[in-house]
Amino acid sequence: MTAAARSAPDRLLAVLAAFDHGHPALSLSGISRRAGLSLTTAHRLVGALTAWGALERDADGCYHVGLRLWELAALAPRGLALRQVALPCLEDLYEATHENVQLAVRDGSEVVYIEWLSGRSAVGVHIRVGARWPLHATGVGLALLAHEPPGFQQDYCAGPLAAFTPYTVTDPARLRRSLAEVRRTGVAVSSRQVTDDALSVAAPVRGATGQVVAAVSVVVPEADAQVPVLVPAVRLAARGISRALGWQPDRTTDPAV
Repeated sequence: MTAAARSAPDRLLAVLAAFDHGHPALSLSGISRRAGLSLTTAHRLVGALTAWGALERDADGCYHVGLRLWELAALAPRGLALRQVALPCLEDLYEATHENVQLAVRDGSEVVYIEWLSGRSAVGVHIRVGARWPLHATGVGLALLAHEPPGFQQDYCAGPLAAFTPYTVTDPARLRRSLAEVRRTGVAVSSRQVTDDALSVAAPVRGATGQVVAAVSVVVPEADAQVPVLVPAVRLAARGISRALGWQPDRTTDPAV
């Protein structure tokens, strides 16, 4: 069947099918060639998919599968690579605390939760895999935001900071101080920012190059929170996941070393 004879859904799926384990990043011309589409058609479809979030374009102009597709894929029984690598450490953290454990990544100005292990404690915030929250309102979000480039942090702090409880940090100066503290200590503590009964302790997860790629946290009832006990457990889980991803710690990237 020629490209012209294929239906619009077939052409759209051909663009997505151009990506596989051997081709995780493709230029526009590469997508056109592998999908069997003209460059003009590929450009139009790639633009639509990128706008929707199914594809993401990097600084070199190459395209990758986007987080929006992950949100849909998370509904399937099988998880993605990061979840699979992290799961043993997440389970160890759960066994050590028997509290709610979560793993999240950043997508724009939000966190996307890619794993959640439900603990014995009931808290008001109910997270599902694929759920999104603003960076400033969650422990995992603060851990991620604190390690973004200064320009990104400045723009985020200058933007609208939504409030979910009276305790949500919406003052830019206070948020900047919180981010500095996260960088200093290596952990983020978020208390009653999403619901007035929950506290989370989070730590960043680093990839092989040392860049922060995710964050792990424990969420507990604020009234019973024992932060000094939770901090080392969360740090240990984050370090374990980071090492599994190929990271080698040093004093410049890990305050706990």
